[in-house]
Amino acid sequence: MPGTLAIDLGSTTTVVAWQEAGAPPRILDLPPYSGSNPTTIPSLLWLSHAQQRRPLIGRQVLDAGLADQPGPGLLRDFKRQIGQDAASVGPWPEREQPGGIQDSPWLDPEAAGALLLRCVWEALPAELSPDRLVLTAPIETYRGYRQWLERVSRELPVAEVALVDEPTAAAIGAGLPPGSRVLVVDGGGGTIDLALVALEGGEGRAAPIAQLLRFAGRDLGASGQALRTARVIGKAGVALGGRDLDRWIASHLCPDAAPDPALLTVAEAIKCRLSESEEALGLWLDPTGRTRELRLDRPRLEKLLVDRGLVAQLDALLDSVLAAARSEALAGPAIAAVLPVGGCSQLPLLRRWLQERLPGVPLHGARPIEAVAMGALALTPGVTLRDVLARGVSLRCWDQRSGQHRWHPLFVAGQPWPTEQPLEVVLACSQDDQEEMEVVLGEPLPQERSEVMFVDGLPVLNRRRAGQPRVEPWPTVAPTLPLASPGRRGEDRLRLRFHIDASGQLLLEAQDLSSARELGPLSLGPVR
Repeated sequence: MPGTLAIDLGSTTTVVAWQEAGAPPRILDLPPYSGSNPTTIPSLLWLSHAQQRRPLIGRQVLDAGLADQPGPGLLRDFKRQIGQDAASVGPWPEREQPGGIQDSPWLDPEAAGALLLRCVWEALPAELSPDRLVLTAPIETYRGYRQWLERVSRELPVAEVALVDEPTAAAIGAGLPPGSRVLVVDGGGGTIDLALVALEGGEGRAAPIAQLLRFAGRDLGASGQALRTARVIGKAGVALGGRDLDRWIASHLCPDAAPDPALLTVAEAIKCRLSESEEALGLWLDPTGRTRELRLDRPRLEKLLVDRGLVAQLDALLDSVLAAARSEALAGPAIAAVLPVGGCSQLPLLRRWLQERLPGVPLHGARPIEAVAMGALALTPGVTLRDVLARGVSLRCWDQRSGQHRWHPLFVAGQPWPTEQPLEVVLACSQDDQEEMEVVLGEPLPQERSEVMFVDGLPVLNRRRAGQPRVEPWPTVAPTLPLASPGRRGEDRLRLRFHIDASGQLLLEAQDLSSARELGPLSLGPVR
């Protein structure tokens, strides 16, 4: 039975969805890995040297009672480590234990994620024969995550592989009217991402404004299905999620104890119960063998989250996204709906915060856990996506008046890519008898940014100012463009054309104005 398989690998749970031609999409139950209500696979692995080829996956780990057992055999929270430096997201708890992950190279986060995907693939029912696989990626680590998935997908026997942005997939899956602007709030186990997404169409028109990522040379846009498009207007995220909230709860309830896996499991259960009730009780068997009752009510939980800076961080993320909306002359009422997805989106505090910050904008999302996987199927195969820059690109130029270099912006944060038209810049010589020009690029640094720091093993939100705006030179070697003949000071000599292609590469073409000689195209490196 050919069809499309979607896998949404999450920090806490993994969702697998399936759709064959002419049939509605459905979530796959993959026993013994998956659980019910909803049908998901816990993102857990239990692996020892003896079990390296046949690890325990998902529900098997829970049923065996191993999710509460500390040690290098238990792998969780590995998604947040993929595609970024460990220093930016804090330590992986198991790394700090004697004989832990650092002693087993095959247990690193990327290997753990790859192993889970392979096991999911092998567990598919025999009657299913996927000819297309669509995977999802978080926006904050999109580039590094994409590179990892690109490597992993080569090992899977499938003809076509695609990658979609998680917030965009959720918005498409919401089924809102064409032309709608949707704010997607994705609260997962390892990250919180906000993205303002413009769905296709409006006023009877549906212009393709985005691009589907292609893997292995397969063009998903070549299918015969109707083209659906979406565009990300603005996005922001932070490496903080449900597992970090669990650590805060555990530290609050047991300040004298280390947050071991058993305690974190109890904290997570309390957090989930408080999404539906005003008070929750959990039982924890501490390392001394004593059973301790842990109680928490919703007001205390919400005060804890506020004190830890969660609401302030959400405010900063929303302000960043709405700033991008204002640049497109959009205001709050132009947002048709808010779509909360992920486990953290069920917190009453988060939903109340959304209602207060965006009054009058309806909240959608009856199936927050499955939304991304179902939307990924809706995005495939006939969709193109257009991403936006999280950072800008500037060109270093010589200022004759000041007698020093300055940075000229080429592309700014929030600008969509790939570019439809190249950006042209004309450069003049800075001195007589000049024979070449150097193209030095830089990345403007944000004036204020959020960091997740780990203090005594607990995630702490910290916002710091970066002082005056600075530009950080690109790590790639600056190309040197030779002139056909020596130039004179102040004489226009080179016309540069900058373009961002579908893979996020900044390309440069140049023309010598004195001879009309063309140079390039040159690849200058990836944008962010």
